[in-house]
Amino acid sequence: MTETQGPLVILIAGTSHTGKTTLAKRLSEALGWEAISTDSLGRHPGRPWPIVRPPVAEFYGRLEPETIYWFLRVHHDNMWPVIRPLIADRVAMRQSLILEGSALRPELIAPLLSNVVSGICLHADADLLRERMRGEAGYFEADGATRALIDKFVERSLHDNTEIRKAAKQRGLRLIDVADPAAVEAIFEELVEAAHRSHLD
Repeated sequence: MTETQGPLVILIAGTSHTGKTTLAKRLSEALGWEAISTDSLGRHPGRPWPIVRPPVAEFYGRLEPETIYWFLRVHHDNMWPVIRPLIADRVAMRQSLILEGSALRPELIAPLLSNVVSGICLHADADLLRERMRGEAGYFEADGATRALIDKFVERSLHDNTEIRKAAKQRGLRLIDVADPAAVEAIFEELVEAAHRSHLD
């Protein structure tokens, strides 16, 4: 068997609504690889829609934006002891995996990148992300109290988007602007081609 020329594990970072799950699903279908979301490994209070669950309403209603974001970062740090061994085990066993989620912080995944672990970061400008989140949440049909909760989630996600983009640039992690369909398609094709090479004999 020749030396591996492409990734066995693909990591897709980015904040909420940047299209991580969509890209992971496309790659999974094209490659026949398993795709996992970090959300399935440990759930932080999520979106206050379509049904506003009481614990989620309390979380976003009671806390200030800075505190909400702090809890998100702590949650991501707490997940890393689960995420890192998952990646290492797949590499050691030569089992392919697509892993996506906002818990894949650039500062945490950058040291893991190699010829067998590929990582990218999806991002978008604030207006696009706000439009996507409000559209999915039915923001303009919601009552005032629900809008306030949605606004807290949106603010948290926009803050996260800024911090993730900054960290990715500092660590040289590949950034993909999801507002550019050609760029998204290009990275999809590039990852598929590279992944196919990982299984060449």
